[in-house]
Amino acid sequence: MNKTELTASDLKAMVEVAQERLSENAEYVNSLNVFPVPDGDTGTNMNLSFTSGADRVALAEVDRIDQLGKDLAKGLLMGARGNSGVILSQLFRGFSKAMEGKASLNANDFAAAFSQGVETAYKAVMKPVEGTILTVARESAKEGAEKAKHTDNIIEVMETVVQSAKVSLENTPNLLAVLKEVGVVDSGGQGLLFIYQGFLESLTGEKVSVKTKTIEKADVTEIAHHENFGNIGHAVTSENIEFGYCTEIMVRLGEGKTVSEEFDYDVFRNHLNEVGDSLLVVADDEIVKVHVHTEYPGEVMNYGQKFGSLVKIKVDNMRLQHDEVMEKGSASTATEKEMPKKPYGVIAVAAGEGVQNLFKSLGVATIIPGGQTMNPSTEDILKAIDSCNAEKTIILPNNKNIFMAAEQAAQVSDREVVVIPSKTISQGLTAMLAFDDQANLDTNKENMTLELDNVKSGQITNAVRDTEIDGLAITKDDYMGIVDGKIVTSHADRFSAVLETLRQMIDEDSEIVTLIYGEEATEEETQNIADNIAEEFEDVEVEVQAGNQPVYTYLISVE
Repeated sequence: MNKTELTASDLKAMVEVAQERLSENAEYVNSLNVFPVPDGDTGTNMNLSFTSGADRVALAEVDRIDQLGKDLAKGLLMGARGNSGVILSQLFRGFSKAMEGKASLNANDFAAAFSQGVETAYKAVMKPVEGTILTVARESAKEGAEKAKHTDNIIEVMETVVQSAKVSLENTPNLLAVLKEVGVVDSGGQGLLFIYQGFLESLTGEKVSVKTKTIEKADVTEIAHHENFGNIGHAVTSENIEFGYCTEIMVRLGEGKTVSEEFDYDVFRNHLNEVGDSLLVVADDEIVKVHVHTEYPGEVMNYGQKFGSLVKIKVDNMRLQHDEVMEKGSASTATEKEMPKKPYGVIAVAAGEGVQNLFKSLGVATIIPGGQTMNPSTEDILKAIDSCNAEKTIILPNNKNIFMAAEQAAQVSDREVVVIPSKTISQGLTAMLAFDDQANLDTNKENMTLELDNVKSGQITNAVRDTEIDGLAITKDDYMGIVDGKIVTSHADRFSAVLETLRQMIDEDSEIVTLIYGEEATEEETQNIADNIAEEFEDVEVEVQAGNQPVYTYLISVE
């Protein structure tokens, strides 16, 4: 079969079949997790993310493939959930950008779209980890581009992409030690392979097998993100502010009399990286938005005007802001009148009525129900930002798999938004203790982020399968103790599991232990645990809270 042109109707059919393949295999992907915990939701996240794009494509009435590509990218962006969903949305954002100006694609165009998708996705991740979905996307795109040099048949290019993705996926355990230890492959890459399978099946009308040689598969991206996916920006120190002006500009590209250079994202970002710190550059086809701390805001504006007209300018003197914070009681009447009714809004992602109430008691304005197995989308977070109706917004994701969606929402929003990289409920609650509604956004981000290191986070949950990891034998249905992302103990008896986990968390510097019991635990059992800990560690104060959270029988914090 030979196909030399890919039209909008072809792409629409490809997306439909890909969505079907991913949807029917979502639970399978969910079950492939490195850790045997009941929160392997990569398949769900990728499926919901891709479905959002597919739904938008299905409703589109366009004849050009570039227009349909924009619909796919927009739908994925708004529906992106979890780290795997965000990376998937970035892959197809680049895929769409490569189609610009094209009514249809030839084999070279098609291969180039995969390559540009990879470039965009790698840029979205601060420290890309090999052996994940990124590797599968990159290596398959490379082989597809090579194939396109020797054929004009789009089907042959897609066959090469699928086969190369399969080979790359099977190799992921050789790139990440934890995958090799458990004997599995990356499930984010497996999810992507199902999408590519759907693309090929749509083009050929024939069923494609994408089973790997590995018996089991897993997603290490979920456990790697806490170490390898950083947040944007640096904290501003109150004692020594090197770059004194928080500068934000928005440039409408290619517009105005001052345009003298063609916009290139990498060149633009690298130049601004030399004039300050805390740099954030977000761009699409028409607009580039810049946030940077610099000593020379005029230089940032002048540089931006080389590429288009300035449609938004904001400069804050952070040294003056700091002085004002230190003199809280001396704010003038005029300044008070200028303050909006709601200067701050704090958003937290949390599951369980009790846990949600704890956040509200500390000043959180908006709760997004979710967490493990319930990752909110970029659009969910954007809606929460809007509902806050605040001048400045702080987001507490409280889960490593929600952080990237929160960052993406912050970048898309036209409001001042920062994300605190809280990976657990315990970290989120502790961060709120440092929140000051009189401080500026950067100071709050600095202080709340610093608090994250002052708490140890523990969870108790059930194992969903037999396995062995880090030398620890785990039996299905055992109660596992997890401390800061590492499984430290496994017991058939829940009481023993909680006590052993606490013993590994408490040291001579520990002062306060908080036990938040979930919907499967009881207050009586929790109080019994608290009494045992108080007796064993006389200098430690133990608090008990009802969290009503799912998945984790206990959430534990030690400070």
